[in-house]
Amino acid sequence: MKTVSPVKSTLTTFLPFVQKTGRIMLITISILLPAIIILTCVLMAIVPAKPEPFRDENGNPMAGSLSEKILVDINGVKQGMFIKSKNLRNPVLLFVHGGPGMPEYWLTQRYPTGLEDHFTVVWWEQRGAGLSYQPGIPSETMTAEQFVADTLEVTRYLLKRFGKEKIYLLSHSWGSYIGIQAAAQAPEFYFAYIGMGQISNQLQSELLAYEYALEQYRATGDLCMVRKLEAAPPGMTVPLPADYEALRDEYMHGSGIGTTHAMRSVVTGIFLPSWQFREYTLLEKVNLWRGKVYSRSRDFGLWESLLTTDLTQQVTELDIPIYFFHGQYDYTCAYPLAGAYFDQLQAPLKGFYTFENSAHSPLFEEPEKALNILVEDVLNATNALADRR
Repeated sequence: MKTVSPVKSTLTTFLPFVQKTGRIMLITISILLPAIIILTCVLMAIVPAKPEPFRDENGNPMAGSLSEKILVDINGVKQGMFIKSKNLRNPVLLFVHGGPGMPEYWLTQRYPTGLEDHFTVVWWEQRGAGLSYQPGIPSETMTAEQFVADTLEVTRYLLKRFGKEKIYLLSHSWGSYIGIQAAAQAPEFYFAYIGMGQISNQLQSELLAYEYALEQYRATGDLCMVRKLEAAPPGMTVPLPADYEALRDEYMHGSGIGTTHAMRSVVTGIFLPSWQFREYTLLEKVNLWRGKVYSRSRDFGLWESLLTTDLTQQVTELDIPIYFFHGQYDYTCAYPLAGAYFDQLQAPLKGFYTFENSAHSPLFEEPEKALNILVEDVLNATNALADRR
């Protein structure tokens, strides 16, 4: 008679139990895991992601500071803004973001600006964008004229809330298209206008960007991109050809003339980092991208309106000091055109500042230089640091 070892006997008895338990655990996990993921997403969507307060050396909230995310009724639509200030006695700076439809405050997590040290800085998220995205916005209000009116209404809100006679207006890219019009309409609201990546004649800018990038790709031997560009020129009609529009972000970032000079991909440089932003809920992160698509819809024609407007003919003078911040590698809004527009624009005080290591976003690419100009020149109403033109 064959003797069975105690170990083998134990394994023979225990193994079916382990296999059965494993199957039960696997089934349980397969049921619970999706539920846990869904629950986590729901909680992330509904739990407010509040901005952290500024803290003193003892870790306590800094007296006289402000760090908030709010919604305000602006011309009949709830619009969001982040307001950041280490000292509410500081002057107010309204930042008008680019796009259409792409807020920029979330970029400060990767590219700190230091603005809150010297200003009460207001990162307004425009109608239909980011915090302000909602599908029920009346389509007839998604016009450039309405965005200018919104800029002025946000300004009125800030003047009243913070008890200021005037504020500073810093506008970027698409924001500079509506911001400079707001400053022209109501100069009494502003100490100065600062245009970063200033729009001038955007249709002409697209052609200059194409020609510049094509030369760069030929020089580096990127024949694949050369062929793509040669097959998809922008032309000089609106709307731009669909094949050019589809290639635009890729070729601009690939040649260092896009959002930042160092950024080579919208996916790794913008899309993925936006999901890591700690002050948006999950739903707000989703709405950031829903708002971008929504705002660029041809049903509204915001992008087309920008392309068909020549600001050099529409806004020829401002009654307040103007400052242009421009990266020398910026062909998203072409650097040569911004310089030409600046030269012809009439104002009581002017300063043009070239950022040698930047493309479209000097405030994020060279923040120390940008902040120094704001503190030394803009706040003192001088242009001592400006280019000599």
